[in-house]
Amino acid sequence: MASTAYRNILHLIAGETPEAFVYRDKGSLVSLSRFSTVGSLMGNLVGGRMAIEGRLARMIYVSLYRMHLVAIHGWIKGLALILVGHVNRVVRPRLKLH
Repeated sequence: MASTAYRNILHLIAGETPEAFVYRDKGSLVSLSRFSTVGSLMGNLVGGRMAIEGRLARMIYVSLYRMHLVAIHGWIKGLALILVGHVNRVVRPRLKLH
């Protein structure tokens, strides 16, 4: 949606007509905890809809989250945030007792 909005702003500045936005659903992933992730992928993968869960869904969720970090913050800060996340998994306790 953001790329279409950007192109439409450029079209309006140039005096052209804006293009229509077309929503394309690529599915959804939900991380319920560190041990449970479910998702529904749509599109050209298997010609329709594919449900995933477990480790595969978690791996896809984490990779999309990391891509999001890099897209929002840039390569340097995104990689630093990913590295800090790995360090925190080792340093911080698994359970807060307060």
